[in-house]
Amino acid sequence: MSESNKTNFANPSMFILLGIPGLEAAHGWISIPFCTMYVIAILGNFTILFIVKMEPSLHEPMYYFLCMLAITDLILSTSTMPKTLSIFWFNSREIDFGSCLIQMFFIVSFSAMESGIIVAMALDRYVAICHPLRHSSILTNSVVARIGLAVVLRSCIFSLPTPFLVRQLPYCRTNVVSHSFCEMMAVVKLACADTSLSNYYGLIIALLVAATDVFSITVSYTQIVRAIFSLPTKDARLKTFGTCSSHLCVTSAFYIPVLFTIFTHRFGHHVPLYFHILIANVHLLVPPVLNPIIYGVRTKQIQARLLRLITQTE
Repeated sequence: MSESNKTNFANPSMFILLGIPGLEAAHGWISIPFCTMYVIAILGNFTILFIVKMEPSLHEPMYYFLCMLAITDLILSTSTMPKTLSIFWFNSREIDFGSCLIQMFFIVSFSAMESGIIVAMALDRYVAICHPLRHSSILTNSVVARIGLAVVLRSCIFSLPTPFLVRQLPYCRTNVVSHSFCEMMAVVKLACADTSLSNYYGLIIALLVAATDVFSITVSYTQIVRAIFSLPTKDARLKTFGTCSSHLCVTSAFYIPVLFTIFTHRFGHHVPLYFHILIANVHLLVPPVLNPIIYGVRTKQIQARLLRLITQTE
């Protein structure tokens, strides 16, 4: 390590990202599934956006929310994966201090945004099943736009203090970050001052957003299940519940890695560091990969439009 990385400084001009410490020899191999998933995420989410735009039958609230989710997934995965791959392939480990803070903000804000959009999709399922005759009058285009705006504003308001809290800390030990991207806690650990405020704020916001959104989804599905069991036939119940299956898969794909990341990072002190970093990358990469696949497989209109698109190009 160079002497410049060991000297004392209050505000470093850059940080050095190590990638996945302990697995440096395997960076090349790890990059293969990471790059593959990133390409699938880019292609899949752009395909969803294109199909929803071109297919008039998909111009309804659920698919508007799906487009919001696709845009969020594109930005969330792109905020980290290109830099991570450059570390794996080119050993390009330097990241400007300001760029690090911007990356941190994007990770926190767009993770919260994705959570909020999943809640909005649960609301759509609730209205569609519990108030089917009023669905179009309740979830109008203007209401959907206001919900989307509220999700964005909530995420930005909660996330905006994060880079400012990190920036005001003095960094006098080292500027080497043991991570593949500027994860908040990995950067805060480098500070040589009391980091309680940053630590508690990060934990409170993560748990507050996750707890509030999971509670909202639970309430929605409690009402949905009650409505489903009130249907007269088993076939009707299965068909109605089937309309929720895609959303339930998306919800699981997002929240299981999130909660696992939060609790292993806070309480899994004996878990190897490389495992923490791999899970953090999975949390940011797997949902963008799975979401378009789940809706592509489960939605007949998307399948039909995609097949027409493929046959037209042949």
